[in-house]
Amino acid sequence: MQLLLAGVVVLPLLGAVGALLPAPPGLRGRGPDQAVLRHGVTVTGVVLAATVALAIGFDHSHPARMQATTDISWIPALDIRVHLGIDGISLPLVVLTALLTFLCALYSYFSMPQGPSPKAFVALLLLLESGTLATFAVLDLVLFFLAFEMVLIPMYFLIARWGGNSGGAAPGAPSGRESGGRQAAAWKFILYTLLGSVVMLLGLLLVGVKTGTFDMVALATDNGPKSQLSHTVQLVAVLAIGVGLAVKSPLWPLHSWLPDAHTAAPTVGSVLLAGVLLKMGTYGFVRIALPIAPEGMHTFAPYLAALAAVGIVYGSLACLALVRKGAKGDLKRLIAYSSVGHMGFVLLGIASMTPTGVNGALFANIAHGLITGLLFFLVGALKDRTGTTDLDTLAGTTGAALYGRAPRFGALLAFAAVASLGIPGLAGFWGEMLAMFGAFHPAPGLSRPAFLTFMALAGLGTLLTAAYLLLVVRRVCMGATPDADEPAAAIEEGTASPDEAAHHAAPGKRPATGRTAGGTLIPDIARHEYAAWTPLAALTVLAGLWPAALLGLTDPAVQQLLGGGK
Repeated sequence: MQLLLAGVVVLPLLGAVGALLPAPPGLRGRGPDQAVLRHGVTVTGVVLAATVALAIGFDHSHPARMQATTDISWIPALDIRVHLGIDGISLPLVVLTALLTFLCALYSYFSMPQGPSPKAFVALLLLLESGTLATFAVLDLVLFFLAFEMVLIPMYFLIARWGGNSGGAAPGAPSGRESGGRQAAAWKFILYTLLGSVVMLLGLLLVGVKTGTFDMVALATDNGPKSQLSHTVQLVAVLAIGVGLAVKSPLWPLHSWLPDAHTAAPTVGSVLLAGVLLKMGTYGFVRIALPIAPEGMHTFAPYLAALAAVGIVYGSLACLALVRKGAKGDLKRLIAYSSVGHMGFVLLGIASMTPTGVNGALFANIAHGLITGLLFFLVGALKDRTGTTDLDTLAGTTGAALYGRAPRFGALLAFAAVASLGIPGLAGFWGEMLAMFGAFHPAPGLSRPAFLTFMALAGLGTLLTAAYLLLVVRRVCMGATPDADEPAAAIEEGTASPDEAAHHAAPGKRPATGRTAGGTLIPDIARHEYAAWTPLAALTVLAGLWPAALLGLTDPAVQQLLGGGK
């Protein structure tokens, strides 16, 4: 188990180096591009298999205990150690990261985004995976910071060099406007996150200097050096660390980098950004801020909850503004704003400082990764098929009519939208409900009237979420198929195709693929898309019907974390 966890973190890093090397002659397939894409699928597949083995070998009867630990001295003068380990809080995030990265590599093998060399693309994808896995596995504050920053550079280049194009984009150089937009989005992403990280580093160093250790396990226990942190030091530490984590979460009003980054990123970049990178910030709140500086967290909890509640309502209102007719709203941008609202529920649960709320936050983390990852896959594929994600262009006057033109694709998009709005029986329901339950009975010492107000705002956000997602389904999935309104004169003159004539004669029969307004076909779900999307849909249903599988892992660890290691 110890070697398995270390291998999960290191293998993608070695795979990134291997992707830049020439492929052996016998493994090149149809060419070096195919070879390096196959290399990405293989490495991420091995990492996924290793994480599944890690989950199977995990002692589920003691999920609060750190397992598969590695503890090696790295910089003795500063007491910085290579300390790895997983518990019931980090294990689901490690598995989610490995799963989404594998599905992204598999999808890219068949639908590589337009851009520079696939070698660099695969290397950056694997480097991103290694940094994300390390963030969830390290137990040293300095290593956490290094892993936290490690993901910025690969994501920057994925947006700046491959952004603006989803998988399988038509050949040809992107326009200057598109190139400039993705460059600006990439710079905004890295500047926001770097500035937040500088402030976070100061907070982490303050904790280490005052306590004499950077070990997260020791800092989280009552008999550790945590008692050396005065109330003032805890306030400063939570404020500094919280700013960096809030930017990555993203907490309103530090969220403005997110819609631009999602809109400009390639499909797999959006999937990983929403599915795992946003979870790094909320994980930091649970792993670092709550147990190490509980007094400081208690002081700032009402402010965190207030901003989270505002973010829930703000994200929903922004989505409603984008989905209305004539707004020229971008579907990728809409889903990005929806993430601001959904992550608001996560932060609200954390701010309640109760086991119920924190468990809800961790559950909502996983649910958001599955559902929003699936949504970004679908929207990227929709752009491949139609050339646009502009809602007005897609919907036309009556609606895009995906049910009639690509019924399986339309049904899956509607399923993902319904899951995102939090309907009971699917994964999106449990996390949001538990987060609001946590706000209903916050931790002792927190103002219950204030948290009841925040809970009411969150409840309003759920209604607004249902409104804009149902409008998305209405405009994108429903409507009359374009060829249904073609005049019968084309048939009488003999210029209509046999399919068009049959459709006109029997309007109730709709083909599996239809035509856009420009006459191009919309294919239904392909085999490689089934392979990439089915696991996310299946896990969304499984988590909704069997929430105990995840809550049974997180609850004992959360209880121990909030109890000072007891």
